[in-house]
Amino acid sequence: MATALPIKTALPPGSAMSIAETIHRERQKSLLLRAWILCGLFFMALPGTLLGYSNLMAISTHHGLSSLPPAWLEGHGHAQMFGWIGSFILGIGFYSQPARGRSVVRLPLACLTLWSVGVALRWLANIYSWHWRILLPVSAGMELAAVLLFLKAASHHKMPSPEEIPGKGQRADAKPRPKMEIWMVSVMVGTAGLAAAVVFDFVECLILSARGASPSFPHALDQKYLVLLAWGFLVPIVWGFSARWFSAFLAIPKPDARWVRVALLLDVLGVLVGVAGWSMLATMLLTSSAVAILPALHLTRRPNGPAKVQGIHPSFPFFIRMAYFWLAIAGGMSIWAASADMHGGIWGASRHALTVGFAATMVFSIGPRILPHFGGVRALFSKRLMLASLVLLQSGCSLRVFSEPLAYEGIANFAWKTLPISGMLELSAVLLFALNMSLTLLFGRSSFAPQEASA
Repeated sequence: MATALPIKTALPPGSAMSIAETIHRERQKSLLLRAWILCGLFFMALPGTLLGYSNLMAISTHHGLSSLPPAWLEGHGHAQMFGWIGSFILGIGFYSQPARGRSVVRLPLACLTLWSVGVALRWLANIYSWHWRILLPVSAGMELAAVLLFLKAASHHKMPSPEEIPGKGQRADAKPRPKMEIWMVSVMVGTAGLAAAVVFDFVECLILSARGASPSFPHALDQKYLVLLAWGFLVPIVWGFSARWFSAFLAIPKPDARWVRVALLLDVLGVLVGVAGWSMLATMLLTSSAVAILPALHLTRRPNGPAKVQGIHPSFPFFIRMAYFWLAIAGGMSIWAASADMHGGIWGASRHALTVGFAATMVFSIGPRILPHFGGVRALFSKRLMLASLVLLQSGCSLRVFSEPLAYEGIANFAWKTLPISGMLELSAVLLFALNMSLTLLFGRSSFAPQEASA
């Protein structure tokens, strides 16, 4: 993926596309990105977090998972990982791809429809078990079709050779095609992980609909699927965006490509070993990758200057580093879980540190920095709401990761009372973030108005 063409970029000589047409195209792409983001916010707030809070309340009341259908847990996770994070990633991916003509609207809109309907049907099948033998493979098939459309669109985009750059003809001393930047490599690894995850899900949904007794994966299979989804898709994608933006946003050196490759190699090996069922070795490899990415991104180094916090809360750099602190915690707790977990508490805390502590903190931090700009909006609605959502998210996640092993594993009975508090804090954080971003995208001042008036 590449950064979208800025509106004010000079057009090459002889181009038939006028300035007004360029602005119109970019405005269409920004509006489509807004649709993707609003779709993701809906799945994050209602089918995702609200259901997760309801599940947590039921678990806390009955002091265990036995009273809760496994399909409800899977419905919550699917809405969060696919409905929220997946919608954000696909939306940004389409926005970043150069497109012309009808493909600016038609292909992303078809993908958005397939993806959102597929996620909604999956939630319906998991929660209500309504015709689940039909809905599970249908929803998984729609999600697979959406990812295939995205990959088709991405396949038409390639890095230009020096001969293709306007004003540079073919010369004897022309430089070879530039190497792919390391952030692109990481994003491609994550995209491959997403493709593998949706294929895995589609195949298993077909098997489940034919042979299963309920709309939920068997526990051992679900553990493998979660490794593929979290560490094969989510983590490399976030690393790629981090490598792309951190040096500019945080005033730190550009990422060390060699260390990023080491981290990616450890991560991919850990995912493959985890899917094969060797949990201890997999967790050790994945934790090593989480440690290796820190020097790769230079997050522990002193900044070269002030961070770029225009339009957002100045605490932005602190929370970015907190996210990677949570990633290391998630890896360390996964090693503990592989050796000592008996009732799912340590595994649950490890996954929560990864999905909420790492991924959600990254989205809550960097989303207000880039999404308004990409969505064609001049400024974030509220910096204070941004800070409040991040503080609530950190408080809730800390309490959840601390309490879950104590409660589930029978170490301390009081932890059952703190779990609902953690859920309330995180739910509040999600609702504030969704409100802030929705108001920004729906009512924010458009960046296109001045250009359109002068065109």
